Amino acid sequence: MGNRLVATVTAASLLTLTTAGVASADTSSVDRAVVQQALDQITRSGAALGVQARVTDGRQRFTAGSGKAELNSDRPVPQNGRFRVGSITKTFVSTVTLQLAGEGKIDLDAPVVRYLPGLIDGRITVRQVLQHTSGLFNYTGALPLSPEEFEQIRYKSWSPQELLALSTSKPLDFEPGTKWSYSNTNYVVAGLLIEKITGRPYEKAVEQRILKPLRLNDTEVPGDKAGISGPHARAYWTVAGKPSDITRINPSVAWAAGEMISTTRDLDTFVTALSSGKLLKPAQQQEISRTTAVSPEYGLGLQVQTLPCGTKVWGHGGGIPGYSSEMMTTPDSKKRFELNATSGPTQGDPGDAFTKLLTEVFC
Repeated sequence: MGNRLVATVTAASLLTLTTAGVASADTSSVDRAVVQQALDQITRSGAALGVQARVTDGRQRFTAGSGKAELNSDRPVPQNGRFRVGSITKTFVSTVTLQLAGEGKIDLDAPVVRYLPGLIDGRITVRQVLQHTSGLFNYTGALPLSPEEFEQIRYKSWSPQELLALSTSKPLDFEPGTKWSYSNTNYVVAGLLIEKITGRPYEKAVEQRILKPLRLNDTEVPGDKAGISGPHARAYWTVAGKPSDITRINPSVAWAAGEMISTTRDLDTFVTALSSGKLLKPAQQQEISRTTAVSPEYGLGLQVQTLPCGTKVWGHGGGIPGYSSEMMTTPDSKKRFELNATSGPTQGDPGDAFTKLLTEVFC
C-alpha cells in the first residue's frame, strides 16, 4: 500500500548512478539547519501535515520535526511518536524468513509449494517471493483505495487468505524469475510461510525473534487493532471535499506486507542491528542485500541503492493511508536516517526536499 508522499520519498531514495562507487571519506557533520529547512519545506508545501526525522552521522545524533500533530491545533509532531510504517514491515518479515533459512528450516531456492502445497504457482521460489520477482499480481491493485472507496472498508478485518485470493484470481504478471515488480502479495505469502514453518502466527515470530531481543518496546504488529497507542500524530485526507481523519484503520488489509507500527528510534535500533549482522548468520547476511541483474536495486526485503554522490544505502520505504515512512542506513551503519510524514487534506509538492535531506545526511 502507498500514497503520493511515499512515492516521492521512494523516488528520491531510488536515485542511482550505475557507475558510482562506495561512500566518500568525508566525515563532516550533518548540518541540522539544512535538515530543518527541508522538513519545513515538506510541511509548508502541504505535502505533509507533520513530519519527524532521526539522523545519525557517527557520534552525531538528533531528531527534528516540522508541522503539527493534528488539524486545528498547534500541537507539534511528537519526535518520539508512533506511526504506521507500511512496507518497512517487509524488512522485518524477510529477516525472520532468513533466520529460518539459517536454521535449515527453509531453502530459499525451493518452491514455496514445498512448504505450502497448492498455495501459489508451483514454480515460484521463496527467494523470488522475498525479492519481488515472483510475478504474483499485486493484490492492492484490486482494492478500492481512493479516499471515498477506502472509507467503506477502513475497518474491515481481512484474512491473509482473502488478500492472497485477490492476487491468485489473476494470472501471473510475468514468468517467475524473469522480471522485477513490487507486489505486496509476495509478503502475504512470506507471512503464511513463516506461520507454516514456526507453527505460530507470524507476528509472534517477529516479536520473539526481533522485537523482544532488541527491546523494541514501541513497535507492534497490531492485527485488527484500529488505533495507535502512545504519542502519535494524526493523519488526514479529503473525502467528498472535506478533511477526513484517517488515523484509525484496520491494518489487516496490509498484514505481513505493511501493518506494523513503530517509532524512528525503534527503526534505527532495528536497522543498526540488521546492518551490523546481529540478526542474521553470515550467509544470510549476504543474501539479504544481494541483488541480481533482474533485481538490481532490491535484495530480499531490502532496497539497495547508490545515491548520485556515490554513497551506498540500504533500507526500505513504506506507505499506508495517512502515513509515509523511510528507513535508510549505510552498510556500515555509521550514517542512518529515519523519517515519518503524516498526510493532511492537501496534496502539495515537496519539490526537492527529500533530495536535500538525503544529500545532507548521506553525501
